[in-house]
Amino acid sequence: MIKLTQIDETNFLECFALRLDNGQERFVSSPIRSLAQAYFQHQPYLDSFNEQNGTKLVSAGVIHYEPFGIYAGDKMIGYVMVIYDREEQTYNIWHFMIDAAHQRKGYGKAALAQVIRYIKTKPFGPSGTVLLTCSPENQAAYALYTDFGFCPTGRCDGKEQELCLKLAPARPNTEIKV
Repeated sequence: MIKLTQIDETNFLECFALRLDNGQERFVSSPIRSLAQAYFQHQPYLDSFNEQNGTKLVSAGVIHYEPFGIYAGDKMIGYVMVIYDREEQTYNIWHFMIDAAHQRKGYGKAALAQVIRYIKTKPFGPSGTVLLTCSPENQAAYALYTDFGFCPTGRCDGKEQELCLKLAPARPNTEIKV
């Protein structure tokens, strides 16, 4: 069974041990980079950075970052970051990855289903929309997302296309382990 577990001081080293398959680095960041991004989104860091650089980066008060380890039994086999934008009232899936040693076993499909079930519970606020970006060159990931109903929005982030999933309401009695 696949479950999502929040990344914290008890499991972050497991997360650092996850590895991408050859060539996948051009499509997804390592969990180390992703966790650093979440950590540095704290308000005091952003305020200081914006003041020093004359920028207006989005504050941690508007965006909520929640990193998860993806577990098969008691083994972390992947990573994902769930993000909620309070201003746009959208959820985002960032840095979704399955460790190279555990790919092509159905874990990606099962994990994405768990992530979507979790988001449907609206843990951080209301939304009927989930966004993510994916390069069409990453054929396996792109097919996975479109098979789940994600559709191109027409917007791009570099070479990645933004994909959107419109959510149906969560079913009662859906068990989410976090």
